[in-house]
Amino acid sequence: MFTIIENVLTQQEVAELLEQMQKSVWIGGAKTAGNLAKNVKQNLQLDDENKITKSLSQRVEQRLMQNPDFISKALPNVFYPPKFNLYQDGGFYGAHVDSAVLTHPYNGQSIRADLSATLFLNQPDSYQGGELQIDTGMGVQEIKLKAGDMILYSSGALHQVLPVTAGQRIASFMWIQSLIKNDYQRTLLNQLDESIQGLRQHFGVQSQHTELLQLSELYHNLLRLWSET
Repeated sequence: MFTIIENVLTQQEVAELLEQMQKSVWIGGAKTAGNLAKNVKQNLQLDDENKITKSLSQRVEQRLMQNPDFISKALPNVFYPPKFNLYQDGGFYGAHVDSAVLTHPYNGQSIRADLSATLFLNQPDSYQGGELQIDTGMGVQEIKLKAGDMILYSSGALHQVLPVTAGQRIASFMWIQSLIKNDYQRTLLNQLDESIQGLRQHFGVQSQHTELLQLSELYHNLLRLWSET
């Protein structure tokens, strides 16, 4: 999966997050990288143990769980708590693949990383460089979104953050274990859900058209068949 979700946060919400982030503590990002990744990682991250960081993380997760587009595309089961990073002065994160299994920092639960996400928190014209470069399997894409927008992609994709040569690039990043492990099945369910929602808008949200009811039945039965919970 490779998809952009717009307006996850409003501009006011972005401004509030940035203001609160200034009250937390930044640490070297390499401290949280794996054995291989730490050699190609040069950035700063908010200290996950700081109370303000935890509050910001919970806020981002709550907003995502209120976003129908995100729910439809990710079908989230378990979140690794959203984290926050900052790139400046040539900071970068070289080509790497995210770890397949993560340990939840608060409860020790093992989390399979199906999806990775980056939520951009400052405007793209406020810094130079810093593109998120992702190998989608059908070519390399460079992503640099406006504040409040998110890119959602497979955790198994090779990706990197190009050097930030001027200004600061600030973002929240996270991993999600989906209800649907298989990326193709998850994509099919999202396409079916979007078709159902489009038909509801066309016929009216209270529509009882037989075909629409049958499509809804199909969606939920496939979800029941493929879900891992």
